[in-house]
Amino acid sequence: MKPENINKNILIIGASRGIGLGFVKMLLEKEETVNIYATYRQKETAEDLFLLQIQYSNSLKLLQLDITKEEQISNLAKSLKQDISDLHLVVNCVGILHQDKINPEKSLRHINSKNLLTYFQINSIASVLLAKHLLPFFRHSHKSIFAAISAKVGSIGDNYLGGWYGYRASKTALNMFMKTVSIEYKRTCPQTIVVALHPGTTDTDLSKPFQKNVPPEKLFSVEKTVNQLLNIIDNLTENDTGNFFSWDGTHLPW
Repeated sequence: MKPENINKNILIIGASRGIGLGFVKMLLEKEETVNIYATYRQKETAEDLFLLQIQYSNSLKLLQLDITKEEQISNLAKSLKQDISDLHLVVNCVGILHQDKINPEKSLRHINSKNLLTYFQINSIASVLLAKHLLPFFRHSHKSIFAAISAKVGSIGDNYLGGWYGYRASKTALNMFMKTVSIEYKRTCPQTIVVALHPGTTDTDLSKPFQKNVPPEKLFSVEKTVNQLLNIIDNLTENDTGNFFSWDGTHLPW
């Protein structure tokens, strides 16, 4: 995405590691006039992000955020408002597949309602709350992108294997949220393109326990994933809003 003659304001949600950190690194390297706001949940797990902030102190600002708490998302918007009035790119990279006692379910006997709620709270609800509180920042005349990292396993049409109930369903809900947001944004901030992005299997903590069956050529480095997703973002047009894209730019079925 290349708005002309403006200082681009970018917000990366979940930037302490993995794909989010990769976005921050690559955007700092490739963009000349950019303000990047990056969120982290816990300082102790965001060491690399804080080192980047020292290196790029004029371009990178860090904000603490727990996206499961709407009050914190609201406060994030208020904090941004003190600095800027517009956003040109937002990417929500936060997601959960396994955590503590939460693991993707292999069958119905593994279903746990508390775990399901956690999946939905992090993978689905967070993005629509971000869209709610950040909407005023997209009421401007420049092309802008609101993107959420989804997953191919959230595609109902592509589900042939079953299992992973909570993760699949929460990503499906995310896709519906983004589709619905795209319709409202089309009315309220028509220059904003809203998309869901499947990054492919990336070598991060999220995928690490499940990498053994992934062919080497289909396990992407963070750098490769981010480069592929930025290529999609750079080439989006207004006709792409409300769509679900794979890492190679192809459309995924709902």
